[in-house]
Amino acid sequence: MSKTVLVTGNAGFIGFHVAMRLLEAGHRVCGIDDLNTYYSIDLKMARRERLLRHPFFVDGTFNLVERDKVFDLFERHRPEIVIHLAAQAGVRYSLENPGSYTQSNVEGFLSILEACRRYPVKHLVYASTSSVYGANVAVPFSEHKMADHPLTIYAATKRANELMAHSYSHLFRIPTTGLRFFTVYGPWGRPDMALFKFTEAMLSDKPIDVFNNGDMERDFTFIDDLVEGLIRVCDVIPGDDPAWNGNAPDGATSGVAPWRIYNIGNSKPVSLMAFIDALETCLGRKAKKNFLPMQQGDVPRTWADTTDLRHAIGYTPSTPVAEGVQRFVDWYRDFYRIRPD
Repeated sequence: MSKTVLVTGNAGFIGFHVAMRLLEAGHRVCGIDDLNTYYSIDLKMARRERLLRHPFFVDGTFNLVERDKVFDLFERHRPEIVIHLAAQAGVRYSLENPGSYTQSNVEGFLSILEACRRYPVKHLVYASTSSVYGANVAVPFSEHKMADHPLTIYAATKRANELMAHSYSHLFRIPTTGLRFFTVYGPWGRPDMALFKFTEAMLSDKPIDVFNNGDMERDFTFIDDLVEGLIRVCDVIPGDDPAWNGNAPDGATSGVAPWRIYNIGNSKPVSLMAFIDALETCLGRKAKKNFLPMQQGDVPRTWADTTDLRHAIGYTPSTPVAEGVQRFVDWYRDFYRIRPD
C-alpha cells in the first residue's frame, strides 16, 4: 500500500536517493529542503528537478527552523512516516562554523519532533552518524556500547538528536529510530566528500590530500545499500524493550520508550589507500598524493557492527568498494560530460 512519507533534506545526497526510491515504489513524498549553499546549489537543483518530475512529489523549500511552515506542511499532508535527513553536514566544516550545526541539527530536529508530537506519525526515522563513537576505539563499533565522547560539534549535535528522540519517545510515545551512517558514497554524492574531491582533482591532474599519511580505514557504504536498509527500517516500528535494565542500561534500546538505534554500514573496513587504488583503476590514471597529518576531529578507523540491523530487517549492505567507486565515476563523467581518456 502506498504511504505519505515526509523526507527532509530531499535535495541532499542521501535524501534525494531516498525520495526517488520511495516515488518509484509508488509512495507520495513530501520534501523539505532549504537549498543552502554549503556546497554547489547547481547539484542540489539538479537533484530537486528530477524529483519534481514525479506527480506524487510535494516540494517544500524552507528551513526547518521555520516551525510554522513545518507545522503547516504536516497539517496539510499528514505524513505517516517521517524520514529526517536534513542536517548541516561535514565534520571538518564544524570546526569553522559550529553555530550552523546547532541551528540546523538541533533546532531543526526539534521542529520535526514537535511536529510529530502535534500530528502523530507511525514512525520517525532519522540520520545519526558513526562520528558519535568519537574517542571509542573498540571495534567493530556496537550500538550497545558507549557513544558519549564525540570529537567534533557535528558529532555532538547528532548524539544530541539521539537523546532528544529518546525523550520525545518517552514523553509522547513517538516511535523513533536513529541510524548511524558509516561513510556513505555513490552517485550524486557531496562535493565535500573524499571520493568527489579525489575524482575532481585527479581528472584535473591536481594532487589529492591524503590525511594521516594514508593510515586510515573507513567502513565505506554504498548509497543504494544504505537506502535499501533505511526503507526497510521504516517498517520495523520500535517498542519498549522488556529486557532493558536501568541498572545496566543498553545504549541501543530503551525500557521506557519506543526508541531504537542501529548502525548501518558495510561492516568491511577498507584502507584509504585501497580506496584510492580503486579510484585510480576506475579513472585509468594515478593520483598525485599530498600526504598530510591527521586532521583535528578525525579518527583512524571506523567499522560497523551490523548484527542488530541484519536481525531486524534481514539485510545488510554488501556492495564492494570497486563496484561502488565505478558507479560513482560513471555518474560523474555523465553528469559533468567528461569523456573517458
